[in-house]
Amino acid sequence: MDYTRKIDEKWQRRWEEQGIFRADTSATEKPKYYCLVMFPYPSSELHVGHARNYVIGDAVARYKMMQGYQVLSPMGWDAFGLPAENQAIKHKIHPKEWTLKNIRRITEQMQSWGVGYDWQREITTCMPEYYRWTQWLFLQLYRKGLAYRKEALVNWCSSCKTVLANEQVISGECERCSTEVEQRNLKQWFFRITDYAERLLSDLDILDEWPERVKTMQKNWIGKSQGVEISFPVEDVQEPIVCFTTRVDTIYGATFLALSWEHPRVVELIKDSPHKEEVAAFVERIKNRPPSARLIESFEKEGVWTGKYAVNPMTGEKIPIWIANYILMEYGTGAIMCVPAHDARDYEFAQRYSLPVRPVIRPVETVTDSPVYEGEGVLVDSAEFSRLPSDQAKEKIAERMEEKKTGVRVHKYKLRDWLISRQRYWGAPIPMVYCEGCGEVPVPEGDLPVVLPETVQFLPTGQSPLTLIESFYRTKCPRCGADARRETDTMDTFVDSSWYYLRYISPRETDVPFVTSTVNEWLPVDQYIGGVEHAILHLMYSRFVNKFLQDLGYVSFDEPFARLFTQGMIVKDGAKMSKSKGNVVAPDYILEKYGADTMRLYILFMGPPEKDAEWQDEGLLGCWRFLQRAVRLAEMLIEHPGEATEDALNEQEQTLARKAHLTIKDVTEDMEKSFQFNTAISRIMELVNQAHKSLNEGYVRKSVLEHAVHTVFFLLAPFTPHLSEEVHQMLGGQVSVFRRAWPEYQAEMLREERIEIGVLMNGKVRDKLTIDTRWTQDEIKEKALSLSRIHSLLQGKSPKKVIYVPQRIVNIVA
Repeated sequence: MDYTRKIDEKWQRRWEEQGIFRADTSATEKPKYYCLVMFPYPSSELHVGHARNYVIGDAVARYKMMQGYQVLSPMGWDAFGLPAENQAIKHKIHPKEWTLKNIRRITEQMQSWGVGYDWQREITTCMPEYYRWTQWLFLQLYRKGLAYRKEALVNWCSSCKTVLANEQVISGECERCSTEVEQRNLKQWFFRITDYAERLLSDLDILDEWPERVKTMQKNWIGKSQGVEISFPVEDVQEPIVCFTTRVDTIYGATFLALSWEHPRVVELIKDSPHKEEVAAFVERIKNRPPSARLIESFEKEGVWTGKYAVNPMTGEKIPIWIANYILMEYGTGAIMCVPAHDARDYEFAQRYSLPVRPVIRPVETVTDSPVYEGEGVLVDSAEFSRLPSDQAKEKIAERMEEKKTGVRVHKYKLRDWLISRQRYWGAPIPMVYCEGCGEVPVPEGDLPVVLPETVQFLPTGQSPLTLIESFYRTKCPRCGADARRETDTMDTFVDSSWYYLRYISPRETDVPFVTSTVNEWLPVDQYIGGVEHAILHLMYSRFVNKFLQDLGYVSFDEPFARLFTQGMIVKDGAKMSKSKGNVVAPDYILEKYGADTMRLYILFMGPPEKDAEWQDEGLLGCWRFLQRAVRLAEMLIEHPGEATEDALNEQEQTLARKAHLTIKDVTEDMEKSFQFNTAISRIMELVNQAHKSLNEGYVRKSVLEHAVHTVFFLLAPFTPHLSEEVHQMLGGQVSVFRRAWPEYQAEMLREERIEIGVLMNGKVRDKLTIDTRWTQDEIKEKALSLSRIHSLLQGKSPKKVIYVPQRIVNIVA
């Protein structure tokens, strides 16, 4: 049988006609399994690097089908976003047209790979029937006080003409175009995700089927810290400056305070200061630097003295108050007590401005020549707290501060509220109206969706193009009927993807975003699959939205994704595939030359799926040859004369039968244990090799060969579905292989009957060998010769004869 593209196309049509992937969410006779691959942004056609994600998801879905599950495996498109708008400007094509064109092409590609989805559930986030409910979600958050608008400094990319989230600024530059990012004050919409910080953190403990590294990344992003807020009195000023520290044990080494330039007390501190002009010039100079610039290793720490002093509440010492460019307003209070002997950043700053360095922690076991020690230890020069270990000193000093009302124990989070405003066209409009009399007014739910106008003029004005369309922004106040102005910002695309997994359950529902009862039956998602690059933002935002909807009673589950798998990248020439690098491998030529299953098999076989793997074209040929050998077995089965015999199985048959059952066991375990596709495929290859070996060495009755061949192609079915279907039909199968049950092994076929026999050389016992009585004579002889004692006695020479007396001895004639 020649495996060609015609076989691929035949079975792809057949699956669609038979509705193999069509899930009935109302059915209850089968256990449910919701397998979800992160939906893609349709920016361009896919290459084999993208394919890994979808092939893994397809293999999992098909495997679960054969295990008897009602599988839901949907697909959709994260279709809003800046790249489409940039293409519109560059090529003078509407973002919608460009996006839908890409969707058509990617859909064709996925189908040509044999990746099956329930296409009746397809969703596209840029369509009004979807973003109507994204706007509905905004209104729910607004009504609960979790969506709010405030003026805030934002990261502004002058090239992309939009606000960037902190995560989109890399080393002070826009992650998309590498333009240096500026700081601007704009009124922005935020979601109050910080209200959920503790739940987002604590509920990571119930996600026991998530990769630990992803949970660690989320924990670090939330960044919970236990510490003390200390009140430092300020000379000639009524209100103290409050600093947050996690290292109150170092309070006796604090030699200055440092404030962020954004700190609200800066204006008050410098109003009568002789340093006022110097401070103002410093602030003006540094305020356009994005916060992420402070994370660059070469970032130069600098500051300016306010002319004011604070008082250390534990020592009574006056210490200068500085403004420093490395202090973040977003964390703590925007003011820190600086301990140069025990913080590298403070030390660098102190050295530059000749500020005192006072060690107050002595290492217990560590010996260091460094002037900075950041670890814990034993306190020195710390009054009555000297000689206490750091952990005890933290408690004692905090108690003293609380007694004196100079400090209070608190916990803080690094997590900041979610900035969702974008000053661009291609996104879901924010459903708010501004009225002179009523202020900000939400659009009534009955008026949703606020439809994105199709006719738009793209100009690099720095404002949303929606501000140019009077028919869009001129409206009436929903509350009083007066003239009003519609919000022209659109929502961050992460809002669209924060709830899409719920919409798949009832994608054509027009009265509600999803049917709660059905969602509660099908979620949380049983298996979520995607890249680790989404480990923080997408997953965090989805978890937040899910918890919010749970609080409103719309869903009953704590977390949206029960099990998470993050696949590694496929790289070429050591680098991520990219058109600019010229290392993209397009799948079309592979499909034409080798067929979809060869590509799928190689993608799954090339290494552990959670790790990066290097693409090698030679690997395709090896997989193609293996499939030819597997198909040859099926042809040999058809050609088999099928003589009837009731004799006991001979050695070749015993070995092959046992190997088949062992392979079923091992492949099933590989699939259940973190999807070790590469080892599963390797085991199937071994079974194919054993079948050929058994046939070459002697007679194998048809029933034994038939079981082995069916086992090969049933186990291969999730990986190579087209070929498995074709062989199944060729061998008389009447229904799809995916309507058949996953093979089961017989435990008794795996039992090893082990006995010990003697190994003789020239008639004398020289060693002992433990054997399985199911082993062939050749296997037993080979193992006897490999014994170290026998190998030594033979001195590298081949024996004249090796005689095996079944289950008694091996006699070697030297």
